[in-house]
Amino acid sequence: MKNNEIPKAMKAVVAFGNDIDHVEVRELPVPEPGPNQLLCRVEAAGVCTSILKLVAQGKNHTFLNGWDPTVYPIILGDEGSLIVIKAGKNLEKEYLPGTRYGIQPAADVGPINHRERYNNNAEGMTKTGVGYTLPGNLAEYILIQEEILESGCMLKLPSDDIPHYAVSMAEPVSCVFSSQDRQVHIVKKDRFSPREARIGLLEGGVTVVIGAGTMGRIHVEMAMRFRPRVLIVSDLVESRLETIRKLFGKKSEQLSIRLDTVQPYALSEALARASDGKGADDVIVAVGIQAVQQSAFSLLAKGGVVNLFGGLPKGKSMLQVDAIDVHYRDTRIVGSSGGDAYDMMATIDLIAKGQIDAGNYIYGIGSLEHVPEVLRAMKEGKVEGRAIIYPHAGPQTFATVDYWSPEDEKKLLS
Repeated sequence: MKNNEIPKAMKAVVAFGNDIDHVEVRELPVPEPGPNQLLCRVEAAGVCTSILKLVAQGKNHTFLNGWDPTVYPIILGDEGSLIVIKAGKNLEKEYLPGTRYGIQPAADVGPINHRERYNNNAEGMTKTGVGYTLPGNLAEYILIQEEILESGCMLKLPSDDIPHYAVSMAEPVSCVFSSQDRQVHIVKKDRFSPREARIGLLEGGVTVVIGAGTMGRIHVEMAMRFRPRVLIVSDLVESRLETIRKLFGKKSEQLSIRLDTVQPYALSEALARASDGKGADDVIVAVGIQAVQQSAFSLLAKGGVVNLFGGLPKGKSMLQVDAIDVHYRDTRIVGSSGGDAYDMMATIDLIAKGQIDAGNYIYGIGSLEHVPEVLRAMKEGKVEGRAIIYPHAGPQTFATVDYWSPEDEKKLLS
């Protein structure tokens, strides 16, 4: 696209208040990039549940830190697949029009632009976020500001063959990559060898994933990279367990991983059978429920690691830890929040190599106009998976899907 072909106006999903009723699609001017900025065309974007927290908390959200959406509306969307359209004069040799990128939305750089809009002129801030105070992906075009470029969060794709939806999905999958990278096991080759720390789930061990929602399902597929001997998935909802069996039954057989799916009442018994009564080497809690996270400690084997992936709300975040287990049984607790640029690039590489199928986690396809209704459905708990939005080619009617493939995307975009 030549500069004179860039339209003057664009559609964007904007938050201008503190609830979903203050989210709407607006027509805005297409931004002109400054000398150290980029203008990109958004080819696909995801609708993340983090938007619900953002619009609920407004200026009190950590990433907003006083930035008031009622005064300075926000373009939403922290997941996207981009093509460079125009580079500022200082970036023209580095960022060529037509080049494809993914974007890591959490920039480890404090605000550079509009510091006066934050509390205390942004003093002490060390992070900014795309779709928060930096322009988001739920728009036809996105302005890439200095914060993203200085933090190395513009990620050039290793191949143009990666579908746009998969690039967008790489962000939530990278959060799981980052989380499983926190699992650390201390191992010895034999009794006379030094201890070694190995990152990731224990190969040949027993892994338990509690929660088979979207992020739980991603954890299941990502866990298979480490080849546990047994992978047990637990959820209250039988249809979710059926989805696990449908998506990953064949893959687990190919990798010689025993895949068990059980409801919570049967978890302890299933774990005892699978581990000869020893317990789980890795427990990943992919739900934000205090009682469930507390009960996860009782599932651990000696040297086991529990990963508190699901966030707990304030006021319900305190858990009790048995110091005897930590001291004598060498159990550990880990957690994480999001990923970084390395996690995102590593995830894109996994997707490009076919080790992770991003199409497993998509439940619907739509246009920018559908975002408010998708957010309402998310708030009501009616969504299982990611909605992928095609700002330039989305369907007039939101379409739910069981699976989304590169061929599906090519057909839509053609």
